[in-house]
Amino acid sequence: MHPMAVPFRRAATSSNASHLTHPNYRSPFRATRGMTALALAALLAGCAVGPDYVRPAMELPQAYKEDGPWKVAAPGQIDSNQRWWEAYRDPFLNDLIDQANAANQNIRQAEAQYRQAQATAQIARASLWPTIGAAGAASRAQTNTNGTQRLADNYSVGLNAAWEADIWGRIRRGAEAGDAGAQASAASLAAARLSIQATLAQDYLQLRVADLQKDLYRRTVEAYTRSFQLTSYQYEAGTALRSDVAQAETQLRSAQAQLIDLDATRNQLEHAIAILVGRAPAAFTLQALPAATADTGGMALDGNALRLQASLPQIPTGLPSDLLERRPDIANAERLAAAANANIGVARAAYFPTLTLSASGGYNSVAFSQLFDTPSRVWSLGAALAATIFDGGARSARNDQAVAAYDAAVAQYKQTVLGGLQEVEDNLSTLRVLDQESAVQAQAVQAAQLSERLALSQYQAGTATYLSVATAQATALTNQRNAVTLLGRQLVASVALIKATGGGWHAGQAEPLASQPAAR
Repeated sequence: MHPMAVPFRRAATSSNASHLTHPNYRSPFRATRGMTALALAALLAGCAVGPDYVRPAMELPQAYKEDGPWKVAAPGQIDSNQRWWEAYRDPFLNDLIDQANAANQNIRQAEAQYRQAQATAQIARASLWPTIGAAGAASRAQTNTNGTQRLADNYSVGLNAAWEADIWGRIRRGAEAGDAGAQASAASLAAARLSIQATLAQDYLQLRVADLQKDLYRRTVEAYTRSFQLTSYQYEAGTALRSDVAQAETQLRSAQAQLIDLDATRNQLEHAIAILVGRAPAAFTLQALPAATADTGGMALDGNALRLQASLPQIPTGLPSDLLERRPDIANAERLAAAANANIGVARAAYFPTLTLSASGGYNSVAFSQLFDTPSRVWSLGAALAATIFDGGARSARNDQAVAAYDAAVAQYKQTVLGGLQEVEDNLSTLRVLDQESAVQAQAVQAAQLSERLALSQYQAGTATYLSVATAQATALTNQRNAVTLLGRQLVASVALIKATGGGWHAGQAEPLASQPAAR
C-alpha cells in the first residue's frame, strides 16, 4: 500500500507561545468544534457503498399439499405466548423441559455463542465513534550538540483523539454485518433450544409408550400364565394333549422374554433424557406411571385390552409463508444472507480513500513544577487522507469473494426454506396416514380380542384345539402391540410437526438467555 497523506496541522509549543495572547488566536477547543462540524457534514453527505439488503424472494405455495379437516385447530393454540409442550398436558414433561432449558449444555453453548456474536457486533459499532486516549511521560536524556553535551529532563501529559470519517460507509456496513450476525446467532440459539425441547419431548413420549408396552406384556404374561396353568390341569386330568402344554409354555416364555427386552429400549431412552436435562444417567431415574393413569398420548388400559382415545394435541400449521417468520433456522439463514450482503459494501469501500481526523492537546515542559503552566501547553489538529493505488488485484478479489459468499448464503437460505416446507409436508402426511391407520388398527384390536375370548371359551368347552387359542392370543397381542407402536409414531410425528412449524417461535421476539453464564 502507498498511502497518500494530506496533513493539516497547526501546533503551539512551549518554545513559541507568544501567539497564545494574539487577538486572532483560536483556542484548540474552538478549532476542535469546527473540525467536528466539518467531519459530521462530510459523514452526513457520504453514502454507504454496496447494495442495500432485500430479503431474497421465493415463490411459496398458497397452502400445504396435505390438507383435511382432521387437522383443523383453534388458532393460536401453539404460539409464541404459550409453551408448546404444554399441549400434551403432562406435568412430568413440563418439568423435564424446564430442566433442559436451564441446564442443557448444547443450549448453554449456543447462549455463549450468542453473547460472543453480540460482543462482535458491538466492536463493529464502536468503530463509528472516535478513540480517545491519555498519555503521560517523563524522560531524562543526554544530548550532544556541536561537541556540547547537555543533560536535560522532559515531562509531558496529554489527551489524543482520532476518528475515521465513514464517508463511504465501510464502518456502517461492517456494523450492519455485525448486527445481522448477532441476530443470526439469536435465531441459532432459538433453533438449538427448540431442537433440544423437541428431542426431549420425543424421547419422553417414546419412554411412556415403552411403559405402555411393558404394561401390555405384563398383562399378557398374566393371561398366558393362566392359560398355561389351565392346560397343565387339563393334561393332568387327561383331557388335554402334552403338545397343548408345550404350546402354552412357549407363548408364556416368549412373552416374558419380550417383556425383559423392553427394558433395554426404556433404559436407553431414560439415559438420553438424563443427558438432555444436563445430568449424568447414573443420577437420573424416571419412574413408570401407575397402570391406572398410564394414559400419555391417549392410550389407556381397559381390563385386558387397550383402547385409543383422541387426545393428541391439535396443531395449527398456518401457511407456508409463515415459516419465514416462525422457523428459527430459516431466520438464521436469512440473517446470514443479510450479513453477507453488508460485507459486499465493506469490500467495495476499499476502493475509496479513508479520511482520518486527529487531535491532541496537553502539556510539555523540561521542569515538572512548570508542567501545567500556560506556556507549556501544546496542541495539534490534523487530517490524513490515505488511498491504495495498486494492490495486485486484492480488492477486486475481495469483492468477488464477498459477492460469492452472498450468493452462497442466498442459496443456503432458499434451501433451508425448501427443507422446512418438506419437513412440514412429511409430518402432515405422516399424521394423516397414521390417523387413518390407527382407526383401522383399533378395530383390528377389538376383533382380535373377541376372537381370543371365543377361542378360549371353545377350548374350555372342548370344541376347539389349543392351537386355535394360541393363534388367537398371538394375533391379539400383535394387534395390541401395533396399536401402541402407532401411538408412539403419532406422538413423535406430532412433536416433529410442531418443531417443523417453529414451535411458536417468531422472528420478531427477543431472545432472553435461559441460564446465566458460569461463574469464573
